[in-house]
Amino acid sequence: MRTKISLYSVLGASLLSAGVLTAHAAEGVLYDPSNAASSSGKTSGYELFGTIGCPAKGLLDAPCPKPKPVDSDGDGVVDEKDKCPGTPAGRKVNADGCELDSDGDGVVDGKDKCPGTPAGRKVNADGCELDSDGDGVVDGKDKCPGTPAGRKVNADGCELDTDGDGIVDGVDKCPTVFAKTADGCPPPPPPAPAPKPLVLEGVNFDNDQATLKQESFAILDQTVESLKEWGDVKIEVAGHTDSRSTDEYNLKLSQRRAETVRDYLISKGIAADRLTAKGYGESNPIADNETEEGRLKNRRVELIKQ
Repeated sequence: MRTKISLYSVLGASLLSAGVLTAHAAEGVLYDPSNAASSSGKTSGYELFGTIGCPAKGLLDAPCPKPKPVDSDGDGVVDEKDKCPGTPAGRKVNADGCELDSDGDGVVDGKDKCPGTPAGRKVNADGCELDSDGDGVVDGKDKCPGTPAGRKVNADGCELDTDGDGIVDGVDKCPTVFAKTADGCPPPPPPAPAPKPLVLEGVNFDNDQATLKQESFAILDQTVESLKEWGDVKIEVAGHTDSRSTDEYNLKLSQRRAETVRDYLISKGIAADRLTAKGYGESNPIADNETEEGRLKNRRVELIKQ
């Protein structure tokens, strides 16, 4: 019984309101059906009858035509539900009207030049993975980040080591030669041993003189033939003495004897520019100066290749 009374009360109130609204509508004053407290944003009567607030409409008249929902950017999501208005035409959107970002890299698909980026990778404004060192291998795959500019790298982003010596090509001064050295080059070969002097045994001089003894000429003539076979190699004619007399005297004597041998060789056809003469005095003994035999060996002339 109470339910019927309440319904009649609401209906009566609504009819009364309709009369007032009709009068207002006739006068050009429209009722605003907005109601912020309502879940629909409209008054309950407006939702029930769809006539409140319509020009010249009574409560029980045919409902006012409702405007079609607007989708300003044409993305398929009406404006009142579109959280991303202004979407460029043709872009795919989600239920909120926002563009899709299929790989979740923060760059929407419509702008993503590198779709399918693995999760968690850092990307640039184009949606492509970063390559911080510019070596052509993206950071997510680069096992050797920070490669210096211009260096060649492998698929892992690590510098090449062509010869496999553990020194990358960028710092290897001999990149095609295996060498476990600081610069990647083989150590230099040991210096060539000093040429052994050719002792002109049998070439003797008069006592305390720089004059050749007669038996020396045959030996020197053989030496001339050998020197011709040596080609254009430079030769030092070195004179030596024993330790008798002073150092100064012996140095001068050895110099004169070396020059005597040089002059003879030149006279026999050896080019002068191939030969130099130097006296060493008693400074380079090869035997004991305390014995006659030793002193005899120390008094000598040698040929040394330069």
